Amino acid sequence: MIQLTINGKPQQADVEPDTPLLWALRDSLLLTGTKYGCGAGLCGACTVHVDGQPVRSCVTPVASVAGKKVSTIEAAGDSRVGKAVQDAWRKLDVVQCGYCQSGQIMSAIGLLSTKKKPTDADIDAAMAGNLCRCATYVRIRAAIHEAAKALA
Repeated sequence: MIQLTINGKPQQADVEPDTPLLWALRDSLLLTGTKYGCGAGLCGACTVHVDGQPVRSCVTPVASVAGKKVSTIEAAGDSRVGKAVQDAWRKLDVVQCGYCQSGQIMSAIGLLSTKKKPTDADIDAAMAGNLCRCATYVRIRAAIHEAAKALA
C-alpha cells in the first residue's frame, strides 16, 4: 500500500511502488478524470499537480509522490484559479471531443497560479506538450486569457 494525499484527502493505493501515478489514480483510487493518452509523457492528457506543479502522471512512479500533495481534475474547481479556468472553458466553448481537456485545464491552472497576466508566449510555453487532436488551441489560449481577466 502506498500512502498518498489526493485532492486534500489521505488515500491508500494498493499498487506496486513503480506503478505510474496515472494507474494508481484511475485503477486503484477510481479517479478517472485524468486520462491516458500516450503513456510516454508527451501528450499531456495525464497532467496532474504534485505540490502545485503540473506533472505527467503516466511517467511518474506513484512512490515518488508519497508525502506530496497530488491534485487531479476532480478537484480543479475547488480553487479560485481552477474555477476561473473551468468557467472560461465553458464560456468560450473550448471543448470538442474533450479527451485532452483535463490535462489542458490542469496545465492552465498551473500557469495562472504563477503568472497572473500571461502573454501568448507564456501560454504557448506552459501549454507546450499538451496536444489537442481537435486543434482547439486558439480557444484554449483565449480561455486562459479570459480566466486571467476574471482573476484580476
